[in-house]
Amino acid sequence: MAIYRLLLSCFLLFPIPTVNAQEIFTLSGTVSDKASNETLIGVNVIIPERNTGVVTNEYGFFSLKLPEGSHMLQISYLGYQTNSRQIELHQNTRINIQMQQSSENLDEIVITEDVEQTDIRSPEMSVNKLSINTIQKLPAVFGEVDVVRSLLLLPGVSNAGEGSSGFNVRGGAVDQNLILLDEATIFNSSHLFGLFSIFNPDAIKDLKLYKGGIPAKFGGRVSSVLDIYQRDGNSREFKAQGGIGVISSRLLAEGPLIKDKSSFLVGGRSSYAHLFLKLTDNPNSAYFYDLNTKLNYKVNNNNKFLFSGYFGRDVFNINQNFRNSYGNAVFNLRWNHVVSENLFSNLSLIYSDYYYGLTLDFVEFNWDSGIKNFNIKYDLNHYIRDGFKLEYGLQNTYYQFQPGEISPTTATSGINYYKLDNKYAVESAAYISAEQELTKTVSVEYGARLSAFLRLGQKNMNFYENDQPVIYNEARDIYQEATPVVKPTANRDEVIASFFNIEPRFALAYNFAENQSVKVSYNRISQYLHLISNTSSPTPIDVWAPSGPYLEPQLLDQVAVGYFRSIDKEHYSLEIEVFYKRIKNRIDYIDGANLIANNAIETVILNGRARAYGLEFLLKKHKGRLNGWLSYTLSRSQQQTPGRTAAESGINNGAWYNASFDRTHDFSITSSYTLNEKWELNANFIFQSGLATTYPVGQYEYASMSVPIYASRNSNRLPAYHRLDVAATYTPHLKKDKRIKSSWNFGIYNLYNRKNAYSITFSENVDEQRNEATRLSLFGIIPSITYNFHF
Repeated sequence: MAIYRLLLSCFLLFPIPTVNAQEIFTLSGTVSDKASNETLIGVNVIIPERNTGVVTNEYGFFSLKLPEGSHMLQISYLGYQTNSRQIELHQNTRINIQMQQSSENLDEIVITEDVEQTDIRSPEMSVNKLSINTIQKLPAVFGEVDVVRSLLLLPGVSNAGEGSSGFNVRGGAVDQNLILLDEATIFNSSHLFGLFSIFNPDAIKDLKLYKGGIPAKFGGRVSSVLDIYQRDGNSREFKAQGGIGVISSRLLAEGPLIKDKSSFLVGGRSSYAHLFLKLTDNPNSAYFYDLNTKLNYKVNNNNKFLFSGYFGRDVFNINQNFRNSYGNAVFNLRWNHVVSENLFSNLSLIYSDYYYGLTLDFVEFNWDSGIKNFNIKYDLNHYIRDGFKLEYGLQNTYYQFQPGEISPTTATSGINYYKLDNKYAVESAAYISAEQELTKTVSVEYGARLSAFLRLGQKNMNFYENDQPVIYNEARDIYQEATPVVKPTANRDEVIASFFNIEPRFALAYNFAENQSVKVSYNRISQYLHLISNTSSPTPIDVWAPSGPYLEPQLLDQVAVGYFRSIDKEHYSLEIEVFYKRIKNRIDYIDGANLIANNAIETVILNGRARAYGLEFLLKKHKGRLNGWLSYTLSRSQQQTPGRTAAESGINNGAWYNASFDRTHDFSITSSYTLNEKWELNANFIFQSGLATTYPVGQYEYASMSVPIYASRNSNRLPAYHRLDVAATYTPHLKKDKRIKSSWNFGIYNLYNRKNAYSITFSENVDEQRNEATRLSLFGIIPSITYNFHF
C-alpha cells in the first residue's frame, strides 16, 4: 500500500468535509442486471436522507462511507425499476444489488431519461451520453444503425460530409479524437470510407463522448474522447439477437459458460450488396465484415477476468485490377480486483493494430502499411470519504509505425522493392484525479497527468543543413523540400527525441438552485501522434507519424463555461456552453506537398497553431410519448502558420484561415414519438453551413495552357448542407411466452432528395468555350427496411 499513500499525499492537504465522532463504515458492492447478471455502468446509488450518493464505475462497482446505523438505499438506472432497501450498517458491508428491467419487452417502449441527462450537481461537463436504445431508433443511411452518425446530431460534433469517415469535435481534426473500444485504441472508426461505423450496436453497453472537461485518466488526443464499452454477455441463459437489412445483416449470441460465474458474447456483421453485382457479371465489389467477442470469468467477489476483442475488414475489388483491404484488430485482457472496501483496481493488457493493404495488378505491386501498439495500464478508484473520490494510475504504450512497404507481385513488374523506415516510440503517463464536494452547492474535480514520449531509434535517420528540413525560397516566395542526408542509427533502444508535459485538469460546478448550476472547466492535453493527411476526411492510405526530430507534439489549452438546468420536474433539460481552445504545433503542409510514400515527411510539414471557439445549445425532452432534442452550435475553427522568420511569408501569408472542417452554423432536431404499443415514429432534420474550400478566382495563359489563380486558402464555402430523415418501427404484439420477438424498421434517408455538395470542381467546357463548376453529390433519397429479432 506504500504506492497508494505516496499518490495520496499531495491531495490530502485539500479541504475534506469533517464528520462527527460517530463511527464510519464502508458500504460497497456491485450492481447488475437481474436477468443477465451483466454489470451496469453509471447506476445512481443514493442515500436520500443524507443527500449523498455515488455512481457505479465502468465495472459496476461502488463504495460509500456512512455512519453506523440504519440507512435507506435508493438505486435508479435508465429502463430499470427503482430499487429501495433498508440497510443496517454496523461494520464494513459488501452487497450485490440486482435490478429488474422496467418492461418485460425490453426493446419495445423504454423511456430514455436519466442516463442521457446531465447531472446538475456533478462537475462533469462537456460530456454527451446516448443510450443504445436511442441510437437504434434514429433514421440511418441504408437502415444500418450507426453510433458515429448519431453523435453528429449532438452540439459541437460534425464531419466533412456524406461519405466521410471520422468526426470533428469543437473544431478539431479527426485525428485529434481518442476512440476507445473496451479501452483499446481504434485508429479508423469507419467502414466503406465513412458510410458505416465499425461499432455493432447490439454489442455496445455504454457510450460517452467527452468534448471538454476530460478526466486525467485520458490523454494523447487534444479534441475529444469517445469511450465505448462492450457488453459482458448473459451469464444466466442463452440469448441471441440480430437484424437483416437491405445491404447488411448482423447476428449476436451470448450465454453462460458457467452459470452466474462465466459468460461469452460473440457478434458479427457483414454487408452483401456486392453479391448482387455478381448476378450481373459485374466484377467490382465493396463489402465489410467485423467480429466482436467478449469472455468473462468471475473468480470470486473480489476478482474477475475479462477478455474482449474486435476484428474488422473492408474489402474493395475493382475489375480484378485494384484490390484494397484495411481494418482494425484489438484485443484486451483485464483483471478487476477489489483491493479493499474502498479501493477498486483494474489491470489491462491491450493490443491494437490498424492495417492497410493495396494491390494494383495493372502496375504489378503490393502496398502495405499500418500502426500497432501494445499497452499496459493500471487504474484505481479510491473512495476516501463521503463526497471525496480519487482515481489514479499508470499507463505505458509501445508503438510500431509501418509507413509503407512496396513489393512487386510478378517477376516482370517494373516496380522495385521499397520500404519506408519503420518508426518506434514509447508513450508513458501517470495521473491522479480527485472528485470532491466542497460544500452542498460546490463540487470540484481536479487532477493532473504527467506524460512522456520517447522517440526510439530506427534504421536510418534524416539530417539537414542548418537543421532545416523545409527551406524558404525568398525569390519565389515558396517553401521547398530540403535534401536529406541519410545516416544509419545505432539501434532501436536509442532515444532520439524525448518530450515531457504536465497536463492539469480542473472542473467546478456551482449548484445555485436545486435544478440549476453553472460549471467551468480547464484542460491541458498533449498529443504525440499525427495523422499525415491533407484531406478534411481521413482515407485508409493516410499514415500516422510520431513526434520526434522536426515534428513537435500538439499542446491544447481549453476553457469551457456552461449553464445547466432541469425543467418541469426533469421532463426537460437545458445545456448551454461556450468554449475556447488553442492548439500549439498543429501541423500544416507546404503547397504541393507530396504525402504518399514520402520517407522524409518532415520536408513538407510546418508547425503552426490552431484555435476554435463557439457556443453550444442543447434542449432535450426526456419523458412522455414525444421526446428528443434540439441542438445548435455556433463556432469557428481556424489555423495559422506564420513565417519562422520575418523574411518568410508563412502559409496563406501568415494570416489565420478557416480549417477545412469549419462549420459556422450546425443545427439539428431529433424526435421520437410513441404512437401506440406497435408503432414508433422517428425523424431528424439537419442544417449545416457549407465546409470551407478554395475556389479559383481567375486564370492566365502560359505556353498555350490555362493556369488557374486561386483565392486565399479556404476563403470560400460549399453550399449549405441540409436533409430530413424519417423512420418508423413496427413491433408486432406477441404473447409474453413467445420466445422470438421481432420488429420492422422502415426508413427514408434524405426524404426530399437534397443533392448536397460533396465537392465542387472547375473545368473548361470545350464546346461553349467557357469555365464551369460541377457539383458532386453522393446520396439522394435512400429508402430502407430492416428486420430485427431477439430470442
